[in-house]
Amino acid sequence: MYRVLIIDDEEPLREAIRILGDWKGLGVTEVLEATDGKMGLAMLAEHKIDLAMVDMKMPELNGAELLQIIERQYPDLLTIVISGYNDFEYTRQAIRSKVVDYLLKPVNRHDLNQSLRKAIDVLDAKRKKDSEFINRNITLNMSLPRLKEKVYISIIERSFKSQTNEAFLPLIGADDSSNRFTAVVLRVLNLEQIRKSRFHEDTDLLHFAVANVMNEITSDHFAAFSFASPKQERELIAILTMKGGYPEDIAYRSMHQMNKVTATLKELFGIVVAAGIGHSSADAMQIASSYEAAKAAINGVDLLKLKGAIVTSGSDKAAAPKDNQSLTSRILMIRSALESGNIHNAKSILSEYVKKWRSSERFSIGEADRARHEFVILLNDMALELGVVPEVLPLSGDHALREIGISTDYASVEQFERLLIDILDYYSEQIRKSQMTNQPFDVGDIKAYIDNHYFEEIKISMFSDKYFLSREYLMKLFKQQFGFGIHEYVQKVRMDKAKELLGDSNLKIQDISEMLGYKDKNYFSKAFRNYYSVSPTEYRASNAEG
Repeated sequence: MYRVLIIDDEEPLREAIRILGDWKGLGVTEVLEATDGKMGLAMLAEHKIDLAMVDMKMPELNGAELLQIIERQYPDLLTIVISGYNDFEYTRQAIRSKVVDYLLKPVNRHDLNQSLRKAIDVLDAKRKKDSEFINRNITLNMSLPRLKEKVYISIIERSFKSQTNEAFLPLIGADDSSNRFTAVVLRVLNLEQIRKSRFHEDTDLLHFAVANVMNEITSDHFAAFSFASPKQERELIAILTMKGGYPEDIAYRSMHQMNKVTATLKELFGIVVAAGIGHSSADAMQIASSYEAAKAAINGVDLLKLKGAIVTSGSDKAAAPKDNQSLTSRILMIRSALESGNIHNAKSILSEYVKKWRSSERFSIGEADRARHEFVILLNDMALELGVVPEVLPLSGDHALREIGISTDYASVEQFERLLIDILDYYSEQIRKSQMTNQPFDVGDIKAYIDNHYFEEIKISMFSDKYFLSREYLMKLFKQQFGFGIHEYVQKVRMDKAKELLGDSNLKIQDISEMLGYKDKNYFSKAFRNYYSVSPTEYRASNAEG
């Protein structure tokens, strides 16, 4: 009934797929082969192919390029991607394409036939008229995994209507009364750091890596289906499906398998996750409560005791959040410190409050999330009241914080405190800039600074950066007010002070040079001669004679 094309440059892999595939049972009448991407395109043009299996790493025309062409020229063709653990750079296009499934090398019989079954299910569904809604989605080239993801999300969000969407239940195995479902939530604790160092800042690629490991490790015990959380990019959701078994046995196996997943993610990619496991149920609609339990398990993890990756279950009792975690009571003190430009005092107030968290019996991830979210809201309100423009403020959560250069990763109280301090530093700088912009500028401040700091290296850029005014404007304004250019005035103050110091015979010329900010005695002497037409020694001698 169906025709399959294997596109791979490795003959052993093509042969393995031919041998291991349950072609007769799947209703596949013909299996064709192409040794590279160009030959694959030629065969697609020549034959009516129902399913193409594409290796991502091929010479000349690789899998990513081939998928792009297939999307344009054969939009109804189903595809299965074949890749290795280290080939994620080649699978960017596969992640974005509507592929049916991903196969990891080396291919084994179970995974191969499971992926083929997914594809055949989609092909069968295309030919059936049972569900008008399913047919409409398939006409729009929506793959089976995408359909399943939508079903699971609607169940989790409690928007799934059993009566009107009953035709979807077989897609997730909910029509089999022997199946039991368990929800797992994975929170990537070092997402921003590992995305930058290992995944070229591609979140989709990181999600793909985690899902691949999850599906590979749990496949012997569960049918696992993983997808990114639609509301939190740091989280992935996995639904484990197992035939029969006691709840206690399923709970034990789930915990054991997830410990293997977390260890493998750390070993392969350096990814550190907190995994929460919900309860199992034969009722697919209970996936929602299982997910909520898994989420609560992660939120209840004690940050004071967290030492890297962790797996916890929804049956673990989490302490109720304490009222003393709120930073609201300290925000007025922090505001006063920031308004006066005293960032050190503001940090001290914040650190004192963090000490309360450290000394408490427990401080959970959920409490930390709430405290950080509240802190940003309070600082946003404060900054807006102090005249900071909304465009520079992170008003929309983690993504906005990342855009201003702040990483929201944390897996310890120390890292969490560092995050809060980074946030405070950013708001302090924005408030300072706003105050400088909105307050009247007094050029006398520059004169006063030179009078008190003449012995330091003084650059005009110091003042242009501080007051957000151009170099030319500052120089013109200063000369109009005091009759000297800024550099001229620095020189005048130094030379006036030099004459005063030369009157003290106990001071050596070298000492005076250093006191005025000159590192070289000869340079000071030359500057003095140019200014007064006599050397420092001659001036001292004539002054002594008089």
